[in-house]
Amino acid sequence: QVQLVESGGGLVQPGGSLRLSCAASGFAFGSYGMSWYRQAPGKDRELVATISVGGGTNYARSVKGRFTISRINAQNTVYLQMNSLQPEDTAVYYCRRSLDYWGQGTQVTVSS
Repeated sequence: QVQLVESGGGLVQPGGSLRLSCAASGFAFGSYGMSWYRQAPGKDRELVATISVGGGTNYARSVKGRFTISRINAQNTVYLQMNSLQPEDTAVYYCRRSLDYWGQGTQVTVSS
């Protein structure tokens, strides 16, 4: 069955960095686009970044220039490198396969 397992979240100070990982299994990873979403308390879930099968990327305006999505197909893993983190980046971050399966999420908290 399809499984997406996120890791790498935690508490970081403003201006710091984190790298999230999403380990995928149960499907042909290289054949699917992948995305990262986030949901802050009291807010709707929002798209953060996407990466296509061919490696093309797109970002939300709020993270462009600070976050980088990447994938290593041989490792069935998609990453989200997050730099210059700010308190408004605090959220649960979710990995998603195309437009269907979701991971369980990993908490990112940016606070001094």
